[in-house]
Amino acid sequence: MKRRQFITLLGGAAWPLAARAQEAAIPVVGYLHSVSPEANAKFLAGFRKGLAETGYVEGRNVAIEYRWAQGEVDRLPELAADLVRRKVAAIATPGSAAAALAAKTATATIPIIFMTGLDPLQIGLVASLNRPGGNVTGVGGMNVELGAKQLGLLHELQPETTPFAVLVNGASPQPESIITVLERAAATIRRKIEIITVRSNDINAAFLGAVQKRAGAVLITSDQLFTARIAQLATLAARHVMPSIYTLREFAEAGGLMSYGSNFADLYRLAGNYTGRVLKGEKPADLPIMQATKFEFLINLQTAEMLGLTVPPSLLARADEVIE
Repeated sequence: MKRRQFITLLGGAAWPLAARAQEAAIPVVGYLHSVSPEANAKFLAGFRKGLAETGYVEGRNVAIEYRWAQGEVDRLPELAADLVRRKVAAIATPGSAAAALAAKTATATIPIIFMTGLDPLQIGLVASLNRPGGNVTGVGGMNVELGAKQLGLLHELQPETTPFAVLVNGASPQPESIITVLERAAATIRRKIEIITVRSNDINAAFLGAVQKRAGAVLITSDQLFTARIAQLATLAARHVMPSIYTLREFAEAGGLMSYGSNFADLYRLAGNYTGRVLKGEKPADLPIMQATKFEFLINLQTAEMLGLTVPPSLLARADEVIE
């Protein structure tokens, strides 16, 4: 073989090796969630936006391995363990406290970035908000604390003495804290609340229970069980002529009466931003837990008219957005 031919063959063999090396250099992020990709699509876009803010674009210089529990929370530990075996560079669990806890159990070394409305201290995700320590950091949505505000808004809408129904996911990592906050708020305004514990297949039964308890309105606590069923919840509230409030703006946009809470798409963006910063070398232990600071209040006037309700001017004046 001539020398020139040998050099050409050697160079040709090196190209696949170089390509594989370049591919291997692309970081892989594990994305672990308790629901389906369809239910998470809008919020996932926010996560990707946050990644892009740090220079990472999926398919270009970062890969994402998705693991969806499809509403079966019991699958999360194995899905988390699979990502650990995959040796991903980081595990993102935005919007699912159960996924974050499963990931933390699965690894003490791979960085974990969460976004949850529950208290990350109380559910054991971090040791401190300012200096989380360990391999976990993320974003807090303060949804537990928002329950008292939501209850007050319902009370302004319906100052009568009828009880309010409160839907709570019985499988939530922090149901007691949610209930305690709401019971204290109810006592302050001297309003009775009926706690209805919901399982994944009991959404219809939960609304029937609210009707049977003669509830004047329903507060739907923030949880992935409900976030994955926003359209169903809005439809059931209309069917049973039940004024309702939820955390996410998407609920009011889907036909629910009111929403008050953080912009979840933006919280997902913050989680994506933190994930990008971790990929660039920052340590989760040194990244303080970001807290939601902006809250939105939406009223759907079309739904109010359908329910035969007159929304007080004081509520309309405070709304960030009125859907007419």
